[in-house]
Amino acid sequence: MTKAKIHYKDKYAINILSENLSKRLSKDAIIVCIGTDRCIGDALGPLVGTLLTRGQYKYPVYGTLKNPIHAVNLKEEMKKINSKHRNSDIIAVDACLGEEKYIGSIQIRHSPIFPGKGVGKNLPSVGDISIVGIVDKFTFDDFFPIHNIRLSLVMEMAEVIGKSLLRAANYE
Repeated sequence: MTKAKIHYKDKYAINILSENLSKRLSKDAIIVCIGTDRCIGDALGPLVGTLLTRGQYKYPVYGTLKNPIHAVNLKEEMKKINSKHRNSDIIAVDACLGEEKYIGSIQIRHSPIFPGKGVGKNLPSVGDISIVGIVDKFTFDDFFPIHNIRLSLVMEMAEVIGKSLLRAANYE
């Protein structure tokens, strides 16, 4: 179920996303940003995590360019995070593949993220709610379309998500 969906270039994107996110941020919230900087299309999560830590985000943030959470270490990192933050609400951030008409949209969902699903991986779900940025279209014949994505798209989407989370944290 999607709570909010808006294109990152919409002039109200940060306002709409931050307003929706502010309702979900509790004192026990943590952010888990999923992805890797080794693939531009999958760098959305680590870029958001890096922007949040540089912006001195007041909630714990996991998954940055320097310390990414990705397919190889996801299970181990989530085990550590869950043992450290037993009763926390997890907001997961990740890149996503979708319909071509939705490329560039950012969605807040009342459901976890299923990392790697769009590229045929079977990994554990992450989060109580999720923020996904649709960075490319999903096709059945090409499991690696995210290798052709422009860094400018991913960076601009990361900036909108990062600013939205920073603003939402200040609504309290």
